[in-house]
Amino acid sequence: MGKKIVIIDYGSGNLRSAAKAFEAVSDGVPVIVSSTAEDLDDASHIVLPGQGAFGDCMAGLTALPGMVAALEKNVRKQGKPFFGICVGMQLLADKGLEHGAHKGLGWISGEVVRMTPTDPALKIPHMGWNNIKAKPHPLFAGLAPDEHVYFVHSYHFAAKNAAHVLAWSEYGGNIAAAVGKDNIMGVQFHPEKSQAAGLTIIKNFIQLKA
Repeated sequence: MGKKIVIIDYGSGNLRSAAKAFEAVSDGVPVIVSSTAEDLDDASHIVLPGQGAFGDCMAGLTALPGMVAALEKNVRKQGKPFFGICVGMQLLADKGLEHGAHKGLGWISGEVVRMTPTDPALKIPHMGWNNIKAKPHPLFAGLAPDEHVYFVHSYHFAAKNAAHVLAWSEYGGNIAAAVGKDNIMGVQFHPEKSQAAGLTIIKNFIQLKA
């Protein structure tokens, strides 16, 4: 099977800007935006974007017929590279605590909790450019040691296992900027809004093999 990138449309996120960013660095690999579970079977790479509240996003995802089961089969069982963006990354957690407790996919153990910066002068949401420090990982190949990326969020992923935090940013304390385990990766920031650094990360993801 040739490469094909499927970006899941579940009613959340700026899908067009994400698709355009992937198309810009895909080297001709088809980029499909789809809400159809069966399309994941033809994908080589699967992307879950997301903007908004955790519970709303999870409800939107589970409302798509067969989508969660298709994700389990293609990502967890078959090992296809998976990339979550912003709330799409947060949904990897066991649960999110935004406006009540909501169950997540449970692929990477942890909870999504409200940010509480140690400096009261720091505003929530954490919005704008901030630097990240990344562990050695194929997703961050070719980036500067203190690369700047674009964030918009009020909640963050508190991972149970520090080994699953691939990158972090400082905002009144360390916050997870990226999490990952095996073929499953997610970033809290928006690579599609992070200019050259974001495009490099997207290109690195597309080059990963199942």
